[in-house]
Amino acid sequence: MKRAGLLILAFILAQIGQAANTSEEGIGAMGTSEAQEGASAAALAQLRGLAGEWEGSFEWTGARTATGRISATYSETGNGSAVVENLAVDGVPSMMSVYHLDSGDLRMTHYCAAQNQPRLKARQIDIAKGILDFEFLDATNLSSPDAPHVYGLEMRLLNADHITLDFLFEGGGKASKEFIDLKRVGHKFSTP
Repeated sequence: MKRAGLLILAFILAQIGQAANTSEEGIGAMGTSEAQEGASAAALAQLRGLAGEWEGSFEWTGARTATGRISATYSETGNGSAVVENLAVDGVPSMMSVYHLDSGDLRMTHYCAAQNQPRLKARQIDIAKGILDFEFLDATNLSSPDAPHVYGLEMRLLNADHITLDFLFEGGGKASKEFIDLKRVGHKFSTP
């Protein structure tokens, strides 16, 4: 009987210890989640600071090659809950991206010239270094997994008036990269 009591006591103590470990993991996970949420909010605030007009150049490398001039406008929408990036080549709108928060994550939906809409999530945010790297989640209007589409974005906020974008593109088993270098030319503005 004593032995059974000791086994039950040992079992209870083990359960209490496991609950304590789970609780500590929950606190650590909550801290990580809160840190991610804070970094995402800070990144969106930094993106809001891009509001205005930009000009620069683009260069395709890899399976596709081309160079040229590009312009961009950044503006806020949704009462400041999202930032819209419009890119135009030779004055013709070519693609648009919308950056926003979703449950503490920084997300981006890219309305591509390939006529699909990849959705990406920030996998790395380093505010001090101006690094925002996004990875592919899924896409709408993607005819097949092998259809041409953006699968990543590496954004570098070099300073308040200079940014670069590296769109990572794949399709048909071939990869390309579109590097865009932009400098601010217009005044900052925001949309109410």
